[in-house]
Amino acid sequence: MKKHLKPAASLKFAAIGCGIAISLASTQAISASRDYISIVGSSTVYPFATVVAERFGKTTSNPTPKIEATGSGGGMKLFCSGVGTGHPDITNASRRMKSSEFKKCQHSGVKDIVEVLIGFDGIVLANSVKTQQMSLTRKDIFLALAKNVPAPKSMQDEFTTSKTLITNPYNTWQEVNPALPNVKIEVLGPPPTSGTRDAFAELALEGGCKKISWIKAIKKRDKRGYKEICHTIREDGHYIEVGENDNLIVQKLDANPNALGVFGFSFLDQNADKVQGSLIEGQVPTFDTIADKSYPISRPLYFYVKRAHVGVVPGIEGYLAEFTSEKAWGEEGYLAEKGMIPLSDAVRRANGADIKALKSMTGEGL
Repeated sequence: MKKHLKPAASLKFAAIGCGIAISLASTQAISASRDYISIVGSSTVYPFATVVAERFGKTTSNPTPKIEATGSGGGMKLFCSGVGTGHPDITNASRRMKSSEFKKCQHSGVKDIVEVLIGFDGIVLANSVKTQQMSLTRKDIFLALAKNVPAPKSMQDEFTTSKTLITNPYNTWQEVNPALPNVKIEVLGPPPTSGTRDAFAELALEGGCKKISWIKAIKKRDKRGYKEICHTIREDGHYIEVGENDNLIVQKLDANPNALGVFGFSFLDQNADKVQGSLIEGQVPTFDTIADKSYPISRPLYFYVKRAHVGVVPGIEGYLAEFTSEKAWGEEGYLAEKGMIPLSDAVRRANGADIKALKSMTGEGL
């Protein structure tokens, strides 16, 4: 005799069947076929990643990884949006991952992240070789580019003192410092999504901001207020955002000798026939001054790997091996030839071992 399922039992089996179908579909989505490595992120790291990707593509059976320069912040947003081959495998960054970004990754299921410190780069303020080389201090940079600055003597009265912050009144470099040229302050640089912009604000603007003792003292009682003063760039046309294209900045500097541009040392090194780096605190940006940290505006470079994609997207471990080989990131490697400042031998050995083991970062110290 044929048995009939009760309605409740029928619903139960239907739900189980539906759950299995959804689970299978979800698994298939995560392991969906993509035969190339997808990389996003920093425009500064882009040329280094590109040369590694090209060599990896030529010397292995894997396709050349596809790399998009989205900026460090934009790359983190894409990288942390989820797990699965619809999302990038790797993001490049010209600064370390922020705590907020790590938390966003965790919340989106991107749990295991391998952090790869690859080397160092300097941030330069460059101008055309057709004109005078600038010699600036970080305080000059802060006073020229910050949104709000201490009132100059010429604007002080019984209500406005040297400890009063006002909207930046400086139009020329000579107004900032009488020793500087009498030319309009015009600086071309990256947008807020750029790691170069973040590092420039921290190392150059804040580096000059804290030279003013009463502003430095604010940090102890109001860190957020201090950061707002020191990191906020003016928006009145003296700082011009030029997107994530450092090559475009170089082209514009060649066309406008009075302008300065903000970008990584590697672009200066590759375009030395067109642009020259300003002295900062008396130091010329060179391979050696950045390596020994005598040049004051230098920063580490990273990329981050989604461990869940290793073994799903073919070639990720091979790409990591190529990038962290001595022929690539070593002192005499091809990345140094491109302008990246290598890590010390000891740091390369330690980092290389962690990367080979796919050691996940904990988020501590971010």
